[in-house]
Amino acid sequence: MRDRDFQMSFADAELARQGVRLDPVLEQILEFVLDNAGLVETVRQQLNAGLRKPQTGRRGLTAEQTILSLILMRVKNWDYRELAERIQDGYTLRQFTQFYAGRVPRHTAFNRAHNRLSPETLRQINDAVVAATVEAGLEDGDALRTDTTVVEADIHHPTDASLLWDVVRTLDRTLQRLRKLMPHTLPRFSRHQRAARRRMQELQRMSPAQRERQQVPTYRKLVGITEQVLAHARAAQEAPEKSPETASDPIAIGGLLATLRELCPLGDRVVAQARRRVLEGQDVPVAEKIFSIFEPHTDLIKRGKAGKPIEFGHKVFLAESRHGLITQYQVLDGNPVDETHVADSLQHHKTTFGMVPKLLANDRGFYSTANITLCEEAGVKCVSIPQRGGTKTEQRRVLEKSPDFKAGQRFRAGIEGTISVLFRGRGMKRCLKEGRRGFELLVGAAVLANNLMRIAALLLAKKNKKKPRPKAA
Repeated sequence: MRDRDFQMSFADAELARQGVRLDPVLEQILEFVLDNAGLVETVRQQLNAGLRKPQTGRRGLTAEQTILSLILMRVKNWDYRELAERIQDGYTLRQFTQFYAGRVPRHTAFNRAHNRLSPETLRQINDAVVAATVEAGLEDGDALRTDTTVVEADIHHPTDASLLWDVVRTLDRTLQRLRKLMPHTLPRFSRHQRAARRRMQELQRMSPAQRERQQVPTYRKLVGITEQVLAHARAAQEAPEKSPETASDPIAIGGLLATLRELCPLGDRVVAQARRRVLEGQDVPVAEKIFSIFEPHTDLIKRGKAGKPIEFGHKVFLAESRHGLITQYQVLDGNPVDETHVADSLQHHKTTFGMVPKLLANDRGFYSTANITLCEEAGVKCVSIPQRGGTKTEQRRVLEKSPDFKAGQRFRAGIEGTISVLFRGRGMKRCLKEGRRGFELLVGAAVLANNLMRIAALLLAKKNKKKPRPKAA
C-alpha cells in the first residue's frame, strides 16, 4: 500500500479548466469521504496491517483509491472487470477514484485491495459515516424501522445426489492436477466422474414410481463411489510424507493438498447426511445439514414466502432511520425469529443518537408483549408493531386503528423499498464472493454505498434549499 502522492498533470488541469465535473451525487460522496479523514485512516490501517514496511515494495492502491473504488463498484453494481474498464475509459470516474490521468490497474488489483478489508473495518466505517451525519445535523434519530431479509449464497439448489456429485468431481479433478505435478510419488487413481455423473442424472430423472424401487439402490452406488474417491484423496495427502519428491512447483502442490484437506471433512459430512436421510430414512436436523461444499456456511431459511418458501444464504437484519440511513446491519446465523432483535436495535439506536426513537415501527414478526413493554419503559412514544395472532383486546384494537399507529406502519413500509434498492441497485440479492467473510464484506459494502447515496441526496437538498430564489421580472 502506498500513501496518496497525487500530482495534477497538464491534462488534469486542462480538463478542470474546461469545466469537466463529476456527477453531483458522486461529487457529494467524494467530498464527504475526503472531508472525514477518519474513514480513510481506518482503511489505511487495515491495508497496512501485517506489513513490515508499508512504504516499500510494489506500489498498490492508496487508501483513498481503495475505499472510493469499492463505493463506486457497489453504487453502480459492477463486477471487477467492468469497474476497471469504466474507470479506465471515463475521466470523471478517474477523478472520483483519485486516479486522474494516472495508470489504472487491472481488475485483479482492485479485488486484492478490497479483500484486504475486513467486515469489522466496513462496520466501523459505516458507524463513522452515521456519526458524521448526526454531527452534521442531517439526521436526528427520532424514528426507527427495522426488518430482516435473506441474501442468497452463490450455490445451486442442493440435493443429496448433486452434493455427492460435487464431492466426486471436485476431488477427482484435484487429484488429477496433483498427480501431474507429482507423477513419481502419487499412484494412479481410477477416475469416477463418469460413473458418479450417471448415477446423479439417473436420480434426477426418476419418476415417482421409479423412485419407490430404484432410488435407494442408486443412492447406495453413488455413496460407494464417493467413499472411494474420499479414500483416494486421503491416500494422496499421506503420499508426500511417505516418499517426498523434489517438486517443480511446491506452492501449487501445497495449495492442492490444502484443498484436499479442506474438502475431505466436508465430503464426509455429505456422505453421512445422504446415508442418514436416504439409506436409513432418518430426519436430519437443519443445523446438522450441509448445503454446499463450496459455501459450507450457507443456511437454509424458511420464511413462508409464496414465491420462495425456502432460500439458501443468510438472514440479514437492517435498522433504518427516518431519512433512509441504515444505522445497523447484521449477518445472522441460522433463522432466528425477528422478535429477538428489538432490544438490541433499541440499545444500538440509543448509543448512536443518545436517545431512544420517538417512533419505533416494525412488522408483526417483531411483536411480543415483552418487546412492547420494553419499548414503552425505555421511553418510545409510539410503538407501531401489529399484534401477531391471538385475540386482540379492545384497547389493542383501538390502538392499532389510531392515526399515529397507522402513520408508523406507513413509515415502516419504506424499509421494503430500501431492501429492494440494496438488492437491485447495490448487488446484495446474491453474494458472488467466497466464504462467510466475503458474504459479510458484500453486505457491508452495499450498506455503505447506500448510506453515502442518501447522504449525498440530503446534502444536495440542503444546498439547493439555501440558494435564493430568482426574483420575478
